[in-house]
Amino acid sequence: MTARTATTDDVHRLETSALTLGHDRTIVVRELDLELPARQVTVIVGPNGCGKSTLLGGLARTIAPRSGAVLLDGKPLTSLPTRAIARIIGLLPQSATAPDGLTVRDLVRYGRQPHQGLLRQWSTADAEAVEHALSAADLHDLADRPLDTLSGGQRQRAWIAMAVAQDTDILMLDEPTSALDMGHALEVLEMVRGLTERGRTVVLVLHDLTTACRYADHMVAMRDGRVAAQGAPRDIVTPELVRELYGVESAILTDPVHGTPVVCPVGLAPRPGAGR
Repeated sequence: MTARTATTDDVHRLETSALTLGHDRTIVVRELDLELPARQVTVIVGPNGCGKSTLLGGLARTIAPRSGAVLLDGKPLTSLPTRAIARIIGLLPQSATAPDGLTVRDLVRYGRQPHQGLLRQWSTADAEAVEHALSAADLHDLADRPLDTLSGGQRQRAWIAMAVAQDTDILMLDEPTSALDMGHALEVLEMVRGLTERGRTVVLVLHDLTTACRYADHMVAMRDGRVAAQGAPRDIVTPELVRELYGVESAILTDPVHGTPVVCPVGLAPRPGAGR
């Protein structure tokens, strides 16, 4: 199957307007105005507890707004049918789990569920989407292997393949390289990067700032539930921003291969009022 390529008419725009999100009585994201560039990789960074995963949940409508709105093509997500959203927005959370014994192909087939219905059963298009997703993730040789026999990087690629099979224009992944070694993390991030070349809009949450700089077209830096800075990494990643986000003094170098910022921690920044 040839890779799906989006046309101008296919591009979906996702943005927020004064979005506030929370859990129970705790407000986590506060009055956020944000626009995600289409067909680019947006990486959300920031310290633990700043609202990164909560924002991702709000963008995918798994967390309802306390106030404000998430807008898809100018319409509030809350006004759209769930199945319609699932055909446009895909979310892969941090702790995805699958039943024991499930094979890679079985998992990838689950990605086609939003396209099924009472009057629409499994079709040739569904089969082609699964085969394309397996190819995109380089998993054809592992398609009949149980997930629990794969390496961490292979399993993560299988989950991403499921999201690819969902055939959404917008794909969100929450820390897709968590607990992976350097080689497996690179494997996953290169695959994700390739999705934008096929017309997808990708949103990632990543912890490592240097890795985020390498793979982000657009970066959103968060602190205390608000946007501290956003833009191209080379434009916004400075020692001042690193100090604001993490309380760390740093030197910002340039990657000699990719030309992206490399963050070198120097030490903890002095706390306000310290030494008085």
